[in-house]
Amino acid sequence: MITAYLAAEGLESQLREELAHQGVEVRATHGRLLLSDAAPVAAAWAANVWHDCIELPVASIGTAAKALRDMQRNWAMYAPLHHRRAALIQEKLPHVSSKPVVFPAAAPTSPLGSWTLLAPDRMLAAASCRSPFANGEVELVEDKVGPPSRAYLKLWEALVRLRRWPQPGERCLDLGASPGGWTWVLARLGAHVVAVDKAPLDPRVAAMPGVEWRGESAFALEPGSVGPVDWLFSDVICYPARLLRLVERWRASGLVRNIVCTIKFQGETDHETARAFAAIPGATVLHLHYNKHELTFLLPLQSPDPLPR
Repeated sequence: MITAYLAAEGLESQLREELAHQGVEVRATHGRLLLSDAAPVAAAWAANVWHDCIELPVASIGTAAKALRDMQRNWAMYAPLHHRRAALIQEKLPHVSSKPVVFPAAAPTSPLGSWTLLAPDRMLAAASCRSPFANGEVELVEDKVGPPSRAYLKLWEALVRLRRWPQPGERCLDLGASPGGWTWVLARLGAHVVAVDKAPLDPRVAAMPGVEWRGESAFALEPGSVGPVDWLFSDVICYPARLLRLVERWRASGLVRNIVCTIKFQGETDHETARAFAAIPGATVLHLHYNKHELTFLLPLQSPDPLPR
């Protein structure tokens, strides 16, 4: 059975390297789609993963659409080649809403298959895919007035994919907060935010209700000096191994319930540390549509008992 890994735009080499590190041989490529006969693996650099792909003959546009409809209802097209023919097939399939997401909102739960034309007379289709979004791309309705930077889009997308976000009154820690894009998101949700950065916040963010700025280093900060937090967030710029040590220190403290961090790469991609993040029980590591040369680490601990205050 074929597994197909769809790389994000411009990140094909990172995905190919990641698969090679896990012993996955890529036997063919189709645009940004990497095809393998090996068993599927967790691929953080894949925008989407197509499971149990099947090849189908395409005798006509109508028969191709019927073959897809007979498998399931909702399909997303990927068409690096044969664009017009693919579009005619997609037109005969049930419409899938592609409206931009208005945050806060949870990611869809309905199955969304993916398909492509390998040739005018041959199709590759997967009814089961990792991402609930077409080609793994989340389009968000942007706020071009409130946030001090575009970094907020990464956090919006991470929380949409997580299907959870801080609730009013919850306590959040934002490490490397300046100028305050993530703090802005959290304060708008009604959370209390401890924003940590040696650089100050944008004055508009610093003045938001529930925001407390601490002019300290995220790495010198002792968990005990902050106390229990419902969420730990970090978009701090540092080497991945240093961020991993920071996350492990907070996990060991028992003072945090949920963690969302950006793993940033400087120069070559540190695949080994990315795998160490992914190996943490309950963790997910993935490349977001709004990420660049970076990954996002999600760890919803979801302890049933309230944290001590």
